[in-house]
Amino acid sequence: MARRIDTYLQHLIPEEKFAFYETVRDFGDREIAPHLLQWERDHQLVPDSCIRAMAELGLFGLPIADQYGGQGGDHTDLVLMGLALGYHSQAVAITPGAAISLGAKPLQLCGTEAQKRAHLPALARGERMFVFGLSEPGRGSDAANPEVTAVRRGNGWVIQGEKCWSTNARWASHVVVHALTAPGAPNGKRSTCFIVPMDQRGVFYQEMKGKKVWEQSSTGSIMFDGVEVADDAILGTENDGFKVMVTTLNGGRLFIASLALASLAFALDKTRVYAEERIQFDDKPIGRFQRVQDVIVDMDIALERGLTWLLHLCRLYEDNQLSREQAAKVKVDCSRAASELILLAMEVCGGVACFDEFGLIRHHNDLFVTRVGEGSNFALKDLIVRPLRGK
Repeated sequence: MARRIDTYLQHLIPEEKFAFYETVRDFGDREIAPHLLQWERDHQLVPDSCIRAMAELGLFGLPIADQYGGQGGDHTDLVLMGLALGYHSQAVAITPGAAISLGAKPLQLCGTEAQKRAHLPALARGERMFVFGLSEPGRGSDAANPEVTAVRRGNGWVIQGEKCWSTNARWASHVVVHALTAPGAPNGKRSTCFIVPMDQRGVFYQEMKGKKVWEQSSTGSIMFDGVEVADDAILGTENDGFKVMVTTLNGGRLFIASLALASLAFALDKTRVYAEERIQFDDKPIGRFQRVQDVIVDMDIALERGLTWLLHLCRLYEDNQLSREQAAKVKVDCSRAASELILLAMEVCGGVACFDEFGLIRHHNDLFVTRVGEGSNFALKDLIVRPLRGK
């Protein structure tokens, strides 16, 4: 089945980037789509063999400079990967996506040269994976004020507390811990980020059970019980962890928007084909009805609008001109539009849309994550409205 999204991408990106998108798209068709239903029914995380195949394709080193063994790509490439892999499964796409945008990216942007040399080559090869320890049981949207603490002891630090909703925790070699280090300091200057090995004494990981979204993605709880680290574990500078967090999430929100659009692209193709194949009422396809056409057209408009906007913001990100408000806006709009329209798509398709084999229910469930991941839409609207209020 020809993908409507390809029609738009061909005119929005250079030829060499479209060729890269096609390579990842074809990989997804070949290595993911035929096995996805079985992975779901077996309640299986992304298999190690699939992760190795993505590593061999170079996806984990996508935006890492070639001097560190990466592909030397940019943020547009990362978003194109999200669009290509997320078409079948957001859960599979987020595996290299989070490894890059939440793992390797903060190291690239804020790490010392010694830290980059020590980790980036292995990250680029997929031999290591960083997980970003941000969310906590008692801290969701208020991530700027973590409950996990790091207390100075001699020439080092002692980390205590728990992180949760940590994507890729199952495969992580290291965790970037966002911890409170200066409780009395001004807001935005209270925390520090630390690079901590997952096999460090006092670090305990447990897969979170009962999750019904992104079911093939690892989501872990990570405990820190008196974990000792030295100053060279600091990512960025002391008490500047909020800056590391904001820098990381800005690009991550663009990737989340790409996952929402990937699900929308799948739903559009599935619905428009079904509407022409489903024969009802005088032996004619339901695609002739205006109400069905309205849903399909609205999905198509939202897809083209979102792609055009998102790829424009990728260029701003690469030029260091992307504001927090712009990244938040596109994430809110794409996630909201896709999750609202897929409900209408499921109504068009009727009962068959409830079955896992049809695919729409998977994307319906996973789209919820795009509304709350990388900052909930409600919290992000508070950020977006500030310049409108002159603040």
